[in-house]
Amino acid sequence: MEHNYEKSLARLEEIVKLLEEGGQPLEKTLELFSEGTALISSCSKYLDSAEQKITTLMNNGGTDE
Repeated sequence: MEHNYEKSLARLEEIVKLLEEGGQPLEKTLELFSEGTALISSCSKYLDSAEQKITTLMNNGGTDE
């Protein structure tokens, strides 16, 4: 899964800022919210995968087997 975590996180921060500022029409707010929840899920999966890889590396003495 080659996904740019940093880019997704930056977009998520943009979305949070827009939602906190308010003033968006309801439809746009729902679109932003939906995009944000998808990004949260994607970032979470990426972090879970990274954690598993680190655990595997630690258990294998630093070799990726």
